[in-house]
Amino acid sequence: MAATSPALGRPARPLVLGDLLPGARVRDAALVLGGAGLVGLAAQVSFPIPGTPVPVTGQTFAVLLAGAALGWRRGLPAMALYLVAGTAGVPWFAGASSGWSAPSFGYIIGFVLAGTVVGWLAGRGGDRTPVRTVLTMALGTLLIYAVGVPYLMADLGIGLGKALDLGVQPFLVGDGLKVLLAAGVLPAAWRVTRRR
Repeated sequence: MAATSPALGRPARPLVLGDLLPGARVRDAALVLGGAGLVGLAAQVSFPIPGTPVPVTGQTFAVLLAGAALGWRRGLPAMALYLVAGTAGVPWFAGASSGWSAPSFGYIIGFVLAGTVVGWLAGRGGDRTPVRTVLTMALGTLLIYAVGVPYLMADLGIGLGKALDLGVQPFLVGDGLKVLLAAGVLPAAWRVTRRR
């Protein structure tokens, strides 16, 4: 949702990439549905890791990218829709699953928080340069862990050390690569839009 210039009553500079699309309510509804769908599609890129109930997926990258591109006002409902619809039975969690009984469900709850915070930061320029994007995406990733790890501990009845071994350590390299990829993609998208 683009800011408006009070003096002129017209849109000011776009705050997030989603603001560059025309329309208002229809655009916003389509972006929310598209953001949730993107995460659901990315969840199907899923690989189990021996010894942990948490798979490697494309979800975290999609969550961070959607949050940045949509802003918090669209990112929050998009991630909430993904969570609620998947809990209600839409088979778009990892491996075409649904429901809330998996030990990794806490990470999905964390997507709502991460998508919102990343969207809020993007609206303040957190996705305009590679350095800012790295910081924004790293924070989003930490927020996903901050919700997912305690849930994993409670679900499996394990301590923090074991939860970190199962739910963080195997994913650090991959999540770091996702952060770096976002740091290349998002600032490049802003550069392209400025040329038009």
